[in-house]
Amino acid sequence: MANRFVLNETSYHGAGAIAAIVTEAQNRGFKKALVCSDPALITFGVTAKVTDLLDGAALAYEIFSDIKPNPTIENVQAGVAAFKAAGADYLIAIGGGSSMDTAKAIGIIINNPEFADVRSLEGVAPTKNPCVPIIAVPTTAGTAAEVTINYVITDVQKNRKMVCVDVHDIPVVAVVDPDMMSTMPKGLTAATGMDALTHAIEGYITAGAWEMSDMFHIKAIEIIARSLRAAVENDPKGREDMALGQYIAGMGFSNVGLGIVHSMAHPLGALYDTPHGVANAIILPTVMEYNAPATGEKYRAIAAAMGVKGTESMTQEEYRKAAIDAVRQLSIDVGIPADLKEIVKPEDVDFLAESAYADACRPGNPRETSVEEIKALYLSLL
Repeated sequence: MANRFVLNETSYHGAGAIAAIVTEAQNRGFKKALVCSDPALITFGVTAKVTDLLDGAALAYEIFSDIKPNPTIENVQAGVAAFKAAGADYLIAIGGGSSMDTAKAIGIIINNPEFADVRSLEGVAPTKNPCVPIIAVPTTAGTAAEVTINYVITDVQKNRKMVCVDVHDIPVVAVVDPDMMSTMPKGLTAATGMDALTHAIEGYITAGAWEMSDMFHIKAIEIIARSLRAAVENDPKGREDMALGQYIAGMGFSNVGLGIVHSMAHPLGALYDTPHGVANAIILPTVMEYNAPATGEKYRAIAAAMGVKGTESMTQEEYRKAAIDAVRQLSIDVGIPADLKEIVKPEDVDFLAESAYADACRPGNPRETSVEEIKALYLSLL
């Protein structure tokens, strides 16, 4: 079987990279953008860093900001209407996963209108046409939505998140500028950073992993492990390294899948509006323990990438424990809660476990699982 790898046409990295947006829009002959960005970024002037450049180059645009932290079907449908009303021909997504996921869904539906109900996009939808061109500008170092073929939309009526996987949704241009991330508060920096680490670790051990994806994931783990603490303290080098590390993780997991950390985190976001990175960070060490028997020697490499010394002489039990302990310590150091006691209601565990088992990320888990085993994992975190 052939292994497929899909990446952006073009990506820009480093401080000041957003200047390339003007050049890309002009060279591609774009006429008018719908700028998707959430209200907080507009309020705090982050979105203006890009729109000021568009103004300076006399590039037309309209702003769409009806975007929630866990974007909904209704947000997407409103965005589709806004795109049509604006007479736009491309999208600029500025923000975290929420803005970029919303833009992806809008872009897909504009060029594949038979999926206008949004629900039919769940899973691997049989879309025929590439989405409207997207220039993606992340403002968080975590989701890597700017380089992935995935997006997540919340179905409020059913209290669940829909994971959509589609090679047609990948942004044509990613602009990864750490200056766009400099206003992230500590809590958000920590949560999104742990989301990126989860991407790297789950992508490394997922059932679909292979040599090329392993290369990206191990490097991402190494960069994130050494830079997240500094990024949380708003150190410029830490910010820049995290911007790169999360992107590299996205290059990998987008192409090979994830596992049940994400499967278990998605229902928490849908039911309780739990920040995705926080949910992943809490669940990750526990699921790593659960998955360890199905990972061969990979935890030795994870431990070494996390900065653990002497892994080459450790027993299997020792290096597996060392990898899990290193991940748990990083989570503690950046202020992530240790468990789900303040989030999950015990009476919801059955629903959560069933939702997690049905999640699109579950089949990628390296260890076969069941609803009952996932339920036990949730209960162990209460």
